[in-house]
Amino acid sequence: MSGDRSRRAPQEDPFGLRSQENGEAFGPGAQQKQRKEPRNQQQQMVYSPVRVVPPITAATMMVPQNMYQPYNPYPMDQRMPQGPPPMQNVRFDTSADRQQQQHIHNSAERQQQQHSSAERRMMQDQQQRVRNQPSDPNLRQAQVVRPPHHVAMPIPLPPPVVTPRAMMNNQQYYQEQWQQPQQYQNQGQQYYPPPQQMRGNGGGHHMIPIHLPPGATIQRRAGTKKTLKLTAQGNFVQDLPVSERCLSFGRFKNSQEFSSLRYTAITCDPDEFHHQGYNLRQKEWGRKTEVFIVVTMYNEDDNLFAKTMDAVAKNVSFLCKRKNSSTWGSDAWQKVVVCIVADGRSKIHPRVLSTLGAMGCFQDGVMKESINGEPTTAHVFEYTTQIVVDSAGTFKGTEDGYCPLQVLFCLKEKNAKKINSHRWFFNAFGPIIKPEVCVLLDVGTKPTTPSIYHLWKAFDRDLNVGGACGEIYVELGAGCSNLLNPLVAAQNFEYKMSNILDKPLESVFGYISVLPGAFSAYRYVALQGEPLKKYFVGEYMHGNGSGTVFSANMYLAEDRILCFELVTKAKSAWKLKYVRSAQAETDVPSGVPEFISQRRRWLNGSFFAMLHSLSNWLALWTSKHSIIRKLGLTFLTLYNFVSVAFSWFALANFYLSFYFVFSGANSQNAYDPFFGAGYYVFETLREVYLLALMVIFVTSMGNRPQGSKVLYTMCMALFAFLFISILYVTAWVVYYAVPKSQAQWLLIGNLILNSAPLRDVVLSLASTYGMYLVASVLYMEPWHMITSFVQYMLLLPSFVNILQIYAFSNLHDVSWGTKGDSGGAALATVETKKGTNEVEVEVVTETADLEVNYEAFLLELRSAPEVQVQKVDKATAESDYFRSYRTNLLLTWIFSNFLLVILLTNPELNVFVMSKLGITQSSSFNPYLTFIFFSVAGLSAIRFTGCILYLLLSLIGC
Repeated sequence: MSGDRSRRAPQEDPFGLRSQENGEAFGPGAQQKQRKEPRNQQQQMVYSPVRVVPPITAATMMVPQNMYQPYNPYPMDQRMPQGPPPMQNVRFDTSADRQQQQHIHNSAERQQQQHSSAERRMMQDQQQRVRNQPSDPNLRQAQVVRPPHHVAMPIPLPPPVVTPRAMMNNQQYYQEQWQQPQQYQNQGQQYYPPPQQMRGNGGGHHMIPIHLPPGATIQRRAGTKKTLKLTAQGNFVQDLPVSERCLSFGRFKNSQEFSSLRYTAITCDPDEFHHQGYNLRQKEWGRKTEVFIVVTMYNEDDNLFAKTMDAVAKNVSFLCKRKNSSTWGSDAWQKVVVCIVADGRSKIHPRVLSTLGAMGCFQDGVMKESINGEPTTAHVFEYTTQIVVDSAGTFKGTEDGYCPLQVLFCLKEKNAKKINSHRWFFNAFGPIIKPEVCVLLDVGTKPTTPSIYHLWKAFDRDLNVGGACGEIYVELGAGCSNLLNPLVAAQNFEYKMSNILDKPLESVFGYISVLPGAFSAYRYVALQGEPLKKYFVGEYMHGNGSGTVFSANMYLAEDRILCFELVTKAKSAWKLKYVRSAQAETDVPSGVPEFISQRRRWLNGSFFAMLHSLSNWLALWTSKHSIIRKLGLTFLTLYNFVSVAFSWFALANFYLSFYFVFSGANSQNAYDPFFGAGYYVFETLREVYLLALMVIFVTSMGNRPQGSKVLYTMCMALFAFLFISILYVTAWVVYYAVPKSQAQWLLIGNLILNSAPLRDVVLSLASTYGMYLVASVLYMEPWHMITSFVQYMLLLPSFVNILQIYAFSNLHDVSWGTKGDSGGAALATVETKKGTNEVEVEVVTETADLEVNYEAFLLELRSAPEVQVQKVDKATAESDYFRSYRTNLLLTWIFSNFLLVILLTNPELNVFVMSKLGITQSSSFNPYLTFIFFSVAGLSAIRFTGCILYLLLSLIGC
């Protein structure tokens, strides 16, 4: 089929695979024609040290003279395939002219005729000796067998023989062309060899393999020197041509935004971007941007990047399909700009750059280190791509239903944290593009296809909406396989219940405490002024070490600060909204160390950010919200205050629940759940409980979770066992308290009211777990109750004890995991000629050079990725002030919790307090435990009421 297509339609050659000499495309079609040639011509195409091939001028391969041994990529116990081995390190020479190629062709033909049978036998013996030698896994250089007396000869190398779709989606191509592929092996990694057409068939053309070991590269071609003029403001802006192969995937080819990539070397701070005369294509073309999407990344790999970009492209394509919309339609892609901000040139994953290069959004060798002595702070690439790479590595274009995507790729020279990436987005590019809605995404987050539209619609429907977020759910994997990990299942339950209870409650009042930076949206106009100013304070604080420990920890949750400042903005009435129909998938930590480290920043940041909002709650009354909304926000502030108080005493409350449940069960021997051994079981478990707490405190003060993984895992298992014991004793107490006869069941109401143990337990269970079930059913999402509820219950004690202890024990650590960055490898510098505004730079303009450079990106993606070994950096020294503050707050928290425990567990004090309150031991199970149970029930009722109100308002369209 591909051969017929190549011969039938010469214009259908999107990759430029045709030879300029004979007009035939390399590939199956060419092979079919080759079979029709006279036999004397076929006899010339045999495997020899110098292969005779049709001369071409596109590329030549140079074989070094000192290569005498063949490279065998197969293990010793596998058969070496017929034909020459796949080349890996290939150097192209574009300076060979037509006359030299003809001379090479004639010389190769003469030398082939001079080969004797003795020379062939010598080559075979040499190959056999190499097979018997131990293979070197680090051998990367392609070598060709050749008698010693032969000189180095340039061998023509045609472009890869593949169709466009097979070229990009090589895994499917393997399955079609290679029925039983032998796997190459290299340092424990396996990858498929190229199909037979790519390896040569009995001495045919030797092509570049389409799947290579780690490290396989093609040497990119340098450009020619050209003189360019700087802009009137002295800025370096360069328009670069794009490979024809890249353009072949889309239906738009002639417009400048598709045929050229613009590179701009930025030498200023993000806040000075507009004032320094920098510009963007969208403003030059007069386009109105409705949605401006930012994708922030650090060192994530190409799979996570492709997953997010593919999801974004599908959302934009959805907008293009809304033909009846007054805003969207077939040209909707012109109203959406995707800004990719990479945090550090030396930190970005190289395969991500290759993915961007394959999309046409990046070219290697064009970045400049400085412009007239001014160091470059960021490299900006602008391009409208028509290629999308999904998470499976499949290349897709307009024929797959995708529309063009306006991409603005900002590669920061140095690592400066995520908040600095947002400053480039909001303060540098935002004032030029001036979008209506800004969408924030993290690499690895995958919004479902209509989600971005639903977020935008919330702003379009209500002009008072200043920010919105959707539901973030856990990536469950194929067949929900990720739920086999209890830690992932517990987080899945936690995410689901937060989206069912917490977010709807806050949305009803118009203030969501946090719009997650991984998936949220803001109205650009609403952020201007004080909200963004307060938001970016955290960047300077963490950058120069200024500020108090309180503010430093508070800005670990900078998105909470932005939400509070937006709602309390003076003389404004912006509200925040939860959009349930907008959903996004994200991956969560699957290991204990990563989970603890993540929650350390979350807990400390949210705790201090909540204290900040509570201490500044009067700012709500300086806004222009209605009096009803202000009263509602005041009530929500009171609710948050109670929640913070319970969070502060959670450590003591959990221990007291354990203590009182066991004490009440053991108070009467007739009801002993352990058949007379209840006292000894209780004392043993209590000592183990306190020992585990002491171990966690000591470990959290000095050890990293990565270095104490086994210890933390054992503590989690221990707390799970303790919680099972509590549930068992509670169930035993309820069993003996329930009626045993029909007459007693008729008085069940009085029994519940008069029996403190039964009343408190039933009320607590119904107000928490019963509420979880009812709310999940009302939202028609009950599956997490089946798949994740048990895992969440078992890990809940660890959330209370281990996570909070580790978080407060590391208050002094306000780092984001970044170190000082001196930038990546050295780049070229640009200096203007004396007395002029002109600079001399290398520009790749030749078509052949562009194709080879583009092939280098594809080769990087088709090669097996190298295994990344994480290097643990030495911990940096923290200031004594931070550590002292950490110690003081930790001691205060420990003292207040243990004081509460001592007051309520000391028998003498207990009797004294109860006697003063007129309470006898027989009339009440325990007053404090009753207070806890009723408080939990009250807070749960508020959350349940909020989720019901949100559901009702959604039904009526509010």
